[in-house]
Amino acid sequence: MKEKIQFPKDFWWGAATSGPQSEGWYGKRHENVMDYWYRVQRNDFFNGVGPDVASDFYHKYKDDFAMCRQIGMNSFRTSIQWTRLIKDLETGEPDPEGVQFYKDVIAEAKKNGIILVMNLHHFDMPIELLQKYGGWESKHVVELFAKFAKTAFEAFGNDIEYWTTFNEPMVIPEAGYLYGFHYPKLVGKGKEAVQIIFNINLASAMAIQEYRKMHLNGEIGIILNLTPAYPRSDSKEDLDAAAFADDFFNRSFLDPAVFGTFPKTLIEILKKDNVLWESDEKELEIIKNNTVDFIGVNYYHPKRVKAPEADHFENWMPDRYFSDYDMPGKRMNPYRGWEIFPKAIYDIAKNVQDNYGNIKWFISENGMGVEGEEKYRKENGEIEDDYRIEFYEEHLAWLNKAIQEGSNCFGYHAWTPFDCWSWNNAYKNRYGFIAIDLNDQKRTIKKSGYWLKDVADNNGYEYDTDSIKE
Repeated sequence: MKEKIQFPKDFWWGAATSGPQSEGWYGKRHENVMDYWYRVQRNDFFNGVGPDVASDFYHKYKDDFAMCRQIGMNSFRTSIQWTRLIKDLETGEPDPEGVQFYKDVIAEAKKNGIILVMNLHHFDMPIELLQKYGGWESKHVVELFAKFAKTAFEAFGNDIEYWTTFNEPMVIPEAGYLYGFHYPKLVGKGKEAVQIIFNINLASAMAIQEYRKMHLNGEIGIILNLTPAYPRSDSKEDLDAAAFADDFFNRSFLDPAVFGTFPKTLIEILKKDNVLWESDEKELEIIKNNTVDFIGVNYYHPKRVKAPEADHFENWMPDRYFSDYDMPGKRMNPYRGWEIFPKAIYDIAKNVQDNYGNIKWFISENGMGVEGEEKYRKENGEIEDDYRIEFYEEHLAWLNKAIQEGSNCFGYHAWTPFDCWSWNNAYKNRYGFIAIDLNDQKRTIKKSGYWLKDVADNNGYEYDTDSIKE
């Protein structure tokens, strides 16, 4: 039987994008790693589409904020591009044109009554810092990031109330150094990946330290892709595999962000295998003393694991301790190749509630990418994306269940407000509430956009809650 699912007062209803995925190459910018990857290996990108135009947020942000408000959004996350804001990467000197662009964006969001969450890093390191210093393998780059963060806080700290340091930091070592699906596309570089995990945690803490020095009237957090690791069975071997996967892929950023420390079980294994990161007491103190005010959680799909099937790797890899498990009968999004498992959003919420001091948090990304959405376009031009509405309703129902049980969740952001460029997938899978025609950049609200408006206006929706009873 359907009943009203009600969310807390002042709940955030919104969506997330990023600078490199929406703005385009307009204006003065340094080249970032994704720009460079596209320039030198265009065939890696779906239909050869790159970030040069993206969704043209650079020119369309006024229209975009107006449409976001029209469909009920009261909040919006994007990012400041290191490559756009900073003129001199070594000193952190700002570029006046970059400063003015972001000031204009901030003013337009305020004009529309939209709370901005501003992120500092969304997989978009300046390419010259990768080529000159080795990117996140370098402690010098960590210091340069802290300078960038300080410049951003000085320029916009009085106008932005909610900041985050990184989006999905685990993806940087995972995709770039372990499994090779993001630039620099390295595979099997386990020791380097472990050092990068430490260095990014340090960079985040140093940015938080800079923020706190300024005594600004706001809060700062981090966006983590928390992917629960479910074991194949209750056997000790499968449970150990799941525990390690959780330590490595989730807790290696979650624990330092919230507690300022790394999981002891992870450190023991990395020490035993002689791949523990290089650090000193001063760096560990910075991490310890600069924890977050809140966390954002990106959730798309679970991770299912089993006992490792092989332990012979040329270099150290986390796969020494687990193997991926292809669970029979799972629900799938066939376009993205990801399992659909809404209950995990409840499990994440309870984990944060029970094991992380019930820290304030929000869903910072959740979404369903679908290829070929044009086939769902009606005569009036609207895309009838009922599959997306159903996806959101089911995930939100599980989230609400956790909130009713005391989880300190204050918002829900979908990925993404309008269709945006997605790395080498480009525009293959569309996620937005608002469709974008790449030929002329025309925006059209999808059926899910009108659904969001109704949900936001009522701060809830009718749903058959029998389906979420355990």
